[in-house]
Formats: sequence, C-alpha cells, structure tokens
Amino acid sequence: MAARPDELIPTRASLLSRLKDWENRESWQDFFDTYWKLIYGTARRAGLTDAEAQDVVQETVISVAKNIEGFHYDPAVCSFKSWMLQVTRWRIINQLKKGQRDQGRPAAAVSGAHAASHRDDTDRTSLLERIPDPAGFPLEAVWDDEWEKHLLTAALEQVKRQIDPAQLQLFDLYCVESWPAQKVAQTLGVSVGRVYLAKHRVGRLLRQKVQSLKRTLE
Repeated sequence: MAARPDELIPTRASLLSRLKDWENRESWQDFFDTYWKLIYGTARRAGLTDAEAQDVVQETVISVAKNIEGFHYDPAVCSFKSWMLQVTRWRIINQLKKGQRDQGRPAAAVSGAHAASHRDDTDRTSLLERIPDPAGFPLEAVWDDEWEKHLLTAALEQVKRQIDPAQLQLFDLYCVESWPAQKVAQTLGVSVGRVYLAKHRVGRLLRQKVQSLKRTLE
C-alpha cells in the first residue's frame, strides 16, 4: 500500500494519536510508509547488510507499536524524532550483536581471500563498541543526515504536485543530476535563462516545503 500524497508526512500529533489505536491499520501503514526509508538508510550506513537493515525496520516498527502508548509527545522533553532515534539505535545494536554471535569467531580470523568480509566484521566490532556511548558514536549525526534526506524527498514529492513538469525537469537535470546549464538548455531546447529561473523558483518552493515539514514532523 503506497502512502497517499497528502499524507506522505502525516502531522506528528495526529499520527501519534492514531497510532495508539492498535486496530487502526491504515495509520500504521502510514507510519511504515513515512519512516521505513529513514530507518533503513540509517541502519545501512551503520554497517548492516540489506537483510539486516530490513530486519531493523521491522523490529523498530514492532518496538514502536509496543511502546507508543507510553510515549507522551512533549518537544521540550523529547521530540518524536529523538525518540525514534533511540528506538532505532537499540535495534541496530541488537543486529550487530546477532551478527557477531552468528559469525562465531573474531573478525581477525577471516582469511585474505575474504578481505572485504574482514573489513565489514572489523567495522562492526568497532561500531558495536561505540554505539552504547552516545557521546562517542556518530549515529545521531547519521540519523540527522538521513532525516534531512527524508524531509527533502518528501518535500520534493509535494513540490511535484505544484510545479509545471517542464520546470521540474529543468530543475532536476540542473540541480539534481548536476548537468551544466548549457547542456540542459540545449537538450530541452530552452534558453539558459530558463534553466536558472527554474532553479530559483523550484528551489525556493522546495526550501519552504522542507521548513514546513520540519515544523510538522520533528
């Protein structure tokens, strides 16, 4: 089930309220559609495999379901964003511990023929040692980075419904794909000025959407 365009980023208050009803499957689907990429991306950057990162997504959603009733939204105490980070953090830790138990031997024992795997195991060992100490592990920075990407993706989806497709194509090629302005203009048969104008208009609207989503989601 794909997220409805208008609910790509449900408001935090309304979503949290609806999630406390375990029978509200539509709201839980909205939650999954809204947050799975954020959780998955953070888990992958923490060194987990695709399958492990998918497990983190599933386990995080389950953990949220078990604990949402006791979560009281108060930005002055703990934002929903911070709470989600902590839930995701421990699911990642569990996967790293599970991976080490499954290996059954230290990473240093991996032969040279498995050098890539060796590097992964070494990274995991170092990562596992640092995760429990919030001051010494950059997971929060990774989460913030993924969060910004998450907001930008959501904002772009909203902008797509308000901008002329031609302008959006100019913006995409020039700002997203990083084509030179002259190449974009020649390829689409427009002036270079129109390319710059699309960058200005779409970029301004995109920034406005991102700021609006930050106020709504965090």
